[in-house]
Amino acid sequence: MQPYTYFISDLHLSAQRPDITQCLATFLAGQAKGADALYVLGDLFEYWIGDDDRNEFNEHVVSLFKQLADSGIPIFFIHGNRDFLIREKFANRAGMTILPQQHVIDLYGTPTLLMHGDELCTLDLAYQKFRKKARGWWWPRLILTLPLWVRRKIAEKGRKTSQKNQQKLSMEIMDVTSSEVVNFMQKFNVQQLIHGHTHRPAIHQLVANDKPALRIVLGDWYDQGSMLKITSKSIDLTNESLG
Repeated sequence: MQPYTYFISDLHLSAQRPDITQCLATFLAGQAKGADALYVLGDLFEYWIGDDDRNEFNEHVVSLFKQLADSGIPIFFIHGNRDFLIREKFANRAGMTILPQQHVIDLYGTPTLLMHGDELCTLDLAYQKFRKKARGWWWPRLILTLPLWVRRKIAEKGRKTSQKNQQKLSMEIMDVTSSEVVNFMQKFNVQQLIHGHTHRPAIHQLVANDKPALRIVLGDWYDQGSMLKITSKSIDLTNESLG
């Protein structure tokens, strides 16, 4: 069998969606077991309020990933817009390695840029303003000083506000900006990009660095159970049933 690597994102895990957690458990105990590596490209949780929130659900998710890591499969994580407060304490317990917001890997001979993808949606000006604050140094540090119950209320309020705002935004605004995609691929000198965030799984052909290029978009796990399997010879973007 060809060596392969898996990529997933936008699982939005929560205690209110046990079907998604079960789908993840099945995937980690099955297909992921033989992979060279697993990359989680952000929004693993519906929201994350701090590594000190060690409730039963969060600890169950930790155990699922730790079992895979202990079997010898490297797991890598890039922050999303829902879980940017994940820190090394969680990563260490789950057996993950946290990567920078943009990270290039050698994927079977093809330099590939990995990111969550929210930085590509530059037309959503209000969100980009929030993102700059949320990914800075002072605001996350301030939030993490608050009691857990306060952080949870802030996260729940923020989620409701986000859902309300999304209903008013056009599909164009919530999708990536094509020129920004090219800018990032030129900046990192790559012809292949993998990201999530938009919940629109697809493989796009484009031109970057004056050469043919690919942008592979991962889907979400609300309905799609989307996962990407790449070998040296194939790209397989599939969905796992959440039923």
